[in-house]
Amino acid sequence: MIATIASVLVIAVGAVVEIEWSAGSTNPAGAALASIPTSHSAALLEAERQEMILVDATSRSIDMVGAPAVAQIQVQAPSSSSSGSSGSGGGQTAPLTFPPADPGSAEAIAQQLMPNFGFSVSGQYGCLYDLWQRESGWVYDAENASGAYGIPQALPGDKMASAGPDWQTDPATQINWGLGYIKDVYSSPCGAWDHEEADGWY
Repeated sequence: MIATIASVLVIAVGAVVEIEWSAGSTNPAGAALASIPTSHSAALLEAERQEMILVDATSRSIDMVGAPAVAQIQVQAPSSSSSGSSGSGGGQTAPLTFPPADPGSAEAIAQQLMPNFGFSVSGQYGCLYDLWQRESGWVYDAENASGAYGIPQALPGDKMASAGPDWQTDPATQINWGLGYIKDVYSSPCGAWDHEEADGWY
């Protein structure tokens, strides 16, 4: 739009210069430039330019709204060791962020079941969220080439049959099995996450 306005102005100036030159004016360019601000075309072009400036300024002032909320919970930061005891004792806490769990989602089910295994949601959920987000994206039918299956990526997947016959389709059954496995092998979700970080699996 600005390029179009500039082109029109150049053409207008040229036309006026030609007219003034033909009339024998001593300074045709100066006369042409002096006549532009008072012409009707120049006034219209200036009005359009001012409108474009206003639209541009307005668009820059618009703020993004509706960004998803992110929960922040104080959780124990995993230790650098892979001994499997991280997060079960003392130590400093660090804020880890993760999306809020929708009611009925796998993440919400995990938060409800964690206390059954002695895991504090505020102290351990951040590690569990990161662990299963990396392993399966919290998808109940996630499967990789090695045959690992489900939210906790059990290998083989039918190990989870010990938690229920619906292990292939029920996130709650998979999460129950996964939390039990984590407790037996790593003591806590943060212990499992330490191992995942160190070795790429748990």
